[in-house]
Amino acid sequence: MNKMSRYPSDCKIYVGDLGSNATKQELEDAFTYYGPLRNVWVARNPPGFAFVEFEDPRDAEDAVRGLDGRTICGRRARVEPSNGKRLRDRGGPSRRGGGRPFHPEDRCYECGERGHYARDCPRHRGSRRRRRCG
Repeated sequence: MNKMSRYPSDCKIYVGDLGSNATKQELEDAFTYYGPLRNVWVARNPPGFAFVEFEDPRDAEDAVRGLDGRTICGRRARVEPSNGKRLRDRGGPSRRGGGRPFHPEDRCYECGERGHYARDCPRHRGSRRRRRCG
């Protein structure tokens, strides 16, 4: 039995669209904000995704709500439960809604500075063009 499968699947989340340079340390730094981790596994062949396992399923759910669509390891990542089920709505912010909680490590994807989102970027007010990663 592999280490990642010993715990309930509702504690494990999938992180996709990471690119090939994602590191275990960067993922740990991003996800431990939401609670203690059991394990972090980063795919290498093929690269671009990872699994993060929390000790508590509530922390995993909070991480999905807080990090989906955010910049992780320099890329806008997809974060979702690994069991393939969508989170049930508990009145929290929507996936694309503007009510996501602000995380101090978030960076504007227009200018790269911390402290604001692209929609509030003082340097790119008129521009909605996104920079391409890579």
